[in-house]
Amino acid sequence: MIQLSAEEWQAVRLSLDVASRSVLVSLLPAIGIAWLLTRGRFPGRFLLDALVHLPLVVPPVVVGWALLLLFGVRGPIGAPLMEWFGIRLVFTTGGAALATAVMSFPLIVRAVRLGLEQVDPGLEAAASTLGARPVDRFLTVTLPLMSPGILAGAVTAFAAGLGEFGAVITFASNIPGETQTLPLAIYAATQTPGGEPVAARLALISFALALAGLMLAELIARRMHRLLGRF
Repeated sequence: MIQLSAEEWQAVRLSLDVASRSVLVSLLPAIGIAWLLTRGRFPGRFLLDALVHLPLVVPPVVVGWALLLLFGVRGPIGAPLMEWFGIRLVFTTGGAALATAVMSFPLIVRAVRLGLEQVDPGLEAAASTLGARPVDRFLTVTLPLMSPGILAGAVTAFAAGLGEFGAVITFASNIPGETQTLPLAIYAATQTPGGEPVAARLALISFALALAGLMLAELIARRMHRLLGRF
């Protein structure tokens, strides 16, 4: 049994909190974007697709820097949030969740698109002939059938969020008890003389959580497929 100190448990709890918030923030927008990219036909769709997946290919530090420019206290978004609502995201837990959400957003979109592509359009057409409105068709036919992709994407994004480092440290810094998630705590431990045991314990916890998340995503997807009668 791995024994963690109070500070180390704090980093674990903060990582779980940040990853959970990031999924809650990005899930509904990701479903909407995935729908547009899969079913939409409009000018600029390929550009939107590229922008959505940009966090997968640019350095995370660049994403954090862009968030700092946009959501900093003097940024075009951060300044109004601070002035009108008293909301400050930079160097806060909410900011860490935002940075994590941006980095994991493409993972949810890709999973939801895969789920949506498996939906038989004939079923939606049949529901339409029976008088179902577009909203009804989406809620009663499309959404249940694409739910394996949604759940798998959410769990995968949660697992990825537990390991986000570059964007978080750039935008939210490394503040113990506020923004110091597991990866940042591991980094801090490696920079401290004699901190190797702490880094090793936290690395094992991080590895176990990430592995459990990926396995859970696969199990959920398989279970949902079976419930939907695909196997």
